[in-house]
Amino acid sequence: MKTTYTISIFTEDSIGLLNRITIIFTRRHINIESITASESEVKGIYRYTIVVTVTKILVENLVKQIDKQIEVLKAFYHVNSEIVSREIALYKVSSNALRENDLFIKIINDNHAKILSVSNDYVVIEKTGDEVGISQLFKDLEKFGVLEFARSGKVAITKPMKTLTTYLKEIESNSKITIKNYNSN
Repeated sequence: MKTTYTISIFTEDSIGLLNRITIIFTRRHINIESITASESEVKGIYRYTIVVTVTKILVENLVKQIDKQIEVLKAFYHVNSEIVSREIALYKVSSNALRENDLFIKIINDNHAKILSVSNDYVVIEKTGDEVGISQLFKDLEKFGVLEFARSGKVAITKPMKTLTTYLKEIESNSKITIKNYNSN
């Protein structure tokens, strides 16, 4: 049975690594639904967050393959109940929406969104939330004419309390090589 998994990958800063990681998905004909890259809580360590919908066996194999990449320090997969996540979306709608001010403002407030910019031609709205909330606001704004829409990938942190620093110490103690001192922030 297919399930949505969020894969967290912690890496060194290495040119071409993201390409090598995405090739692992491409070779298996797996669609990446969302991908983000950022710094992590440990200086010098970067985090990729990738969302896929696959079987458990397939996600386990993906994570094993990703872990084999030299610059990958550790990769994990989690189901939605094991993470806290958010996405951000920007909507550009026709400024005609302001003519129906009461309804427009009610939609913005009901969806916990905020207006970022107003011009003669358009209004830009920001919404932070889950996929359902972002999609609902899009649907609600369609009546005003959505001119442009952009959405980030999922940003997620895990609920389990084992920290990245703990994993780095375990990796170092289990290997004969010393990992750079990532503990110094």
